[in-house]
Amino acid sequence: MVGFRAIGATLVLCLTAAFGPGSAQAIEARGPFMQIGVEAPRPIGQQGLCKRDPAECRPVAKRSPSAPVALNPKLIHAIATINVSVNSQIKPESDEDLYGVEEYWTYPKTAGDCEDFVLRKRKRLHDEARIDLGNLLITVVKKTNGEGHAVLTLHTTDGDFILDNLNWRVLPWNQTPYAFLKRQSTADPGKWNRIANGRDVLVGSLDR
Repeated sequence: MVGFRAIGATLVLCLTAAFGPGSAQAIEARGPFMQIGVEAPRPIGQQGLCKRDPAECRPVAKRSPSAPVALNPKLIHAIATINVSVNSQIKPESDEDLYGVEEYWTYPKTAGDCEDFVLRKRKRLHDEARIDLGNLLITVVKKTNGEGHAVLTLHTTDGDFILDNLNWRVLPWNQTPYAFLKRQSTADPGKWNRIANGRDVLVGSLDR
């Protein structure tokens, strides 16, 4: 499996990953790809974004799901660079503090919450790395403390990878500590699906 690791300022292609004690069975059970289940309701924040900017959630006419991205060293470098860049440029701040509401999805300028990081990374990966939006999927997870969180799923031929504002590394989804709840449809950004194999939370697999 192809993976990502950043060492200092150097971004390199990594072919192996180290797992913590007890995590191997959970990782194997999850597999490299998320299993998509039944349709799920859209997050409230995305509903507001779609009302303000319908193009954000409009499916391409007669579009079939995108073929997964085929990774290569150049693309991996671009993905890792964008992940680190957005994480370093945007200051984490809640929607309550910024806008006075609980959920407000938007493209951040200098500050934003987890969904805003995701939106910025999604746009940059599409514009700069030419990755189809059908392979850049906003994903809702639950952290080990029970709090909700949003990450970006990169759907590739090697598996599903996660870009996260809480981690400068781009990791296979089955090496993250989250319970995965739902994500955007690959064919329609305004539709969401449950993640059938996403409930196992990995403990001790990462030095967070």
